[in-house]
Amino acid sequence: MGTFKITGGRKLKGEIIPQGAKNEALQVLSAVLLTPEEVVIENIPAIRDVNKLIDLLRGLGVTVKQLNDQDYSFTSDNIDLDYLDSVDFRNKAKSIRGSVMIIGPLLARFGKGYIPSPGGDKIGRRRLDTHFIGFENLGADFEFLRDENFYKISTDKLVGADMLLHEASVTGTANILMAATMAEGTTTIYNAACEPYVQQLCKMLNSMGAKISGVGSNLLTIEGVKSLGGCTHRLLPDMIEVGSFIALATITNSDITIKNVNINELGIIPETFKRLGVNFDVIDDDIRVYDNETYTIDSFIDGSMMTIADAPWPGLTPDLLSVILVMCTQANGNVLIHQKMFESRLFFVDSLIDMGAQIILCDPHRATVMGLNKRLNLKGIQMTSPDIRAGVSLLIAAMSADGVSTIHNIEQIDRGYQNIEGRLNAIGASIERTA
Repeated sequence: MGTFKITGGRKLKGEIIPQGAKNEALQVLSAVLLTPEEVVIENIPAIRDVNKLIDLLRGLGVTVKQLNDQDYSFTSDNIDLDYLDSVDFRNKAKSIRGSVMIIGPLLARFGKGYIPSPGGDKIGRRRLDTHFIGFENLGADFEFLRDENFYKISTDKLVGADMLLHEASVTGTANILMAATMAEGTTTIYNAACEPYVQQLCKMLNSMGAKISGVGSNLLTIEGVKSLGGCTHRLLPDMIEVGSFIALATITNSDITIKNVNINELGIIPETFKRLGVNFDVIDDDIRVYDNETYTIDSFIDGSMMTIADAPWPGLTPDLLSVILVMCTQANGNVLIHQKMFESRLFFVDSLIDMGAQIILCDPHRATVMGLNKRLNLKGIQMTSPDIRAGVSLLIAAMSADGVSTIHNIEQIDRGYQNIEGRLNAIGASIERTA
């Protein structure tokens, strides 16, 4: 189990470039299974979850060529469906949550898809009902082998259908969408997720020959086609990294320029940080965060305490609540953080309390943060990363703290952040990785 040793209290200065979007990558990489033709995907981050999915695609028979550090080509003209029954497939697929995304493309093109119950973060229940109910609506037969914790889905023919999703699941929408691209007739998906990642997938599929309309809305219409072709697709910058760097610069009193953020795709994220008192400017497509010696949390018009809550897009992504919570520990003012989606994601605040933060964990979903206004710095401690976002949040807290902190289980951070210590050390951090 790897460890980060962090010497805190350092101001950072310089430029940093966000990696390609992890959550988009897991979707569009799965989409290469929809066609036997070559698909080129640019700006792929070299992170653990993405590398595992690429390895899984290789096992299925996809020809993978790395063109440079960030760009890959994929050709799925010789898929080995027998691999789905192998022990190797089960072991690889269950180690990564994104493996569920291969079912939709396999079902569309080959009429069957298998997957073990996928792994990933320990952040609460993450049901797959939306995915499989959607596939059943398209005419597929679903089987769950409880003893083996294994899902099987198959069909002779997918037929378009009108469906109303019981939740606006990002991965569920993407999976159903990919299956529907080659279903017979027309499919409508209402209450569809409309995150930029889903929009990007739609744009990619349309460039492959799919007929998807309503992109960017919660009503998608898909006219089935017989086959799809190759394309070249470029990933967006990771908006979670962008938000993480804003929070990091703010709590460490640093002057950082975050380059090429694709500002038009960040939605409510910049405005949320403005409401929390963060001082930054948007310069062309860059965000310049200035030395925030103090930052004051806004209140609502009636004077009541600010609440920051996650919500489906265009609301605030739940993946940023952890880093926002950490940043608010040194703000001037109080805020209620309401994590609605995952019931285990706020448990990492115990470590922050041990560091000296003033936080009341009201219940699994809500935490009240009383900002210290930088009157008293956090102190370095030993801690363990429970998931990707909590891990990088603890890293940010450690970089702002007095003294030395140690974070164990950094493999969780590696799942979502590429060479994070190297990039932060380049602008003045002191982070040492040990085995």
